[in-house]
Amino acid sequence: MARSEPSLILVAGGAGFIGSHLCDRLLREGNAVMCLDNLQTARPSNLRLLEGRPGFTFVEGDIVSPLPEAVTRETHRITRVYNLACAASPPQYQADPEHTMLTNVVGTNHLLRLAERAGARFLLTSTSEVYGDPEIHPQVEDYRGWVSCTGPRACYDEGKRAAEALAFDYVRMNRAEVRVARIFNTYGPQMQCDDGRVVSNLICQALSGQDITLYGDGSQTRSFCYVSDMVEALIRLMESDIDGSEPVNLGNPTELTVRELAERVIAMTGRGNRVVYRPLPQDDPRRRRPDISRARDRLGWAPVVPIEDGLEQTCRWFAEELGRTGQDAPATEDA
Repeated sequence: MARSEPSLILVAGGAGFIGSHLCDRLLREGNAVMCLDNLQTARPSNLRLLEGRPGFTFVEGDIVSPLPEAVTRETHRITRVYNLACAASPPQYQADPEHTMLTNVVGTNHLLRLAERAGARFLLTSTSEVYGDPEIHPQVEDYRGWVSCTGPRACYDEGKRAAEALAFDYVRMNRAEVRVARIFNTYGPQMQCDDGRVVSNLICQALSGQDITLYGDGSQTRSFCYVSDMVEALIRLMESDIDGSEPVNLGNPTELTVRELAERVIAMTGRGNRVVYRPLPQDDPRRRRPDISRARDRLGWAPVVPIEDGLEQTCRWFAEELGRTGQDAPATEDA
């Protein structure tokens, strides 16, 4: 790297929900950040919050295709590559399952090759979905999962499993320095009402006066991590000196049923919405809760934002957002 040129952090998927928060945090810490995004599932307003900031560059591009020249010409400056580039909720990733799979496999390989050429550290955001509908609870990183390879969620679940395998092969071949995060449900401001995530779905339905849609009997559980906690965890993982041959669960170990979450949202929004039940989507996990012992031990990390505080901030943000746009929230699958 030329001494006169500053280092650069590449965030693929940086205009998305978690990605935009990560870019903001990295910029506030004084880093030069390049956001690479195809804008398929990103909120345009997320990008507007970043554009014009000192050190920020946006490049529109799809990691399934060869990386844009605007990215590759900066290879000598890149010291960190964060891969957050993939639709992350069932309605979004099932809308184009071929692209979802290719994003996870071909796209991850493109970014790994870039990291190899740059001598940069690479972080893959994998997912709790690699555990499928788990048979053990809570989920530890050594659990190999119970994933349907033929169902409608396989493009995402198996795509992420393949991306992990590829990343760990790069480690074994000494081709790149790798970190792998298995992210559990994350929520907070800058989500989309129609992205299919359970928190945004419930809040937008409540605020819009719609029926609250629960799937199955609402007894399935999830563990919800506020976005600022997740960003802190990702940065700590990237900058840690852990052995890159092992994944790390990142999430909040506080477990709620979806019905309990709906009750909290209704109480916070003060709306008397009717609760309606719909059939549980195929392969929807019954229980989901991370064991974060590895993150505590190796990163010194645990979430600090209580669910009540995070939900209040998220409800407040969505109330302002819906007031500006007049947007309604369709009933969609849990995520």
